[in-house]
Amino acid sequence: MRMRSIIGAACAAIAIATATPSAAQDAGAKVTLQFGQTIPNIPGKSLIAVVVDYAPGGASPAHTHAKSAFIFAYVLSGEIESQVNDGPKKVFRAGESFHEAPGDRHSVSRNASKTNPASLLAVFVVDTDDKELTTSVK
Repeated sequence: MRMRSIIGAACAAIAIATATPSAAQDAGAKVTLQFGQTIPNIPGKSLIAVVVDYAPGGASPAHTHAKSAFIFAYVLSGEIESQVNDGPKKVFRAGESFHEAPGDRHSVSRNASKTNPASLLAVFVVDTDDKELTTSVK
């Protein structure tokens, strides 16, 4: 039984490591995986943390996340303009946070400044077997 747990954890780690959001990688945004770990007391769930760095004027295209994903986003530096679903556009400054629920559509995600960089930490609670964390919406 112990070997099965080790193999399962190894497979989960590989899935997490390859699940870096791809939709934000263009248009002046760079995504870097910071942490990925299965949650031992919640079978089938993982915690994944990424930092999204936005160049001045940089943006991520409209996107959705894995259907299981609950996301906590914390602005590390600069100012991030965000709009989730049909809610209002809002600018979040360093030290402020917001969240996205499973199934939400992130319509706007961009650096609010044309002259200064900005970054945010996005923490996902997601099904371990979800392969794509982020999918662009056309």
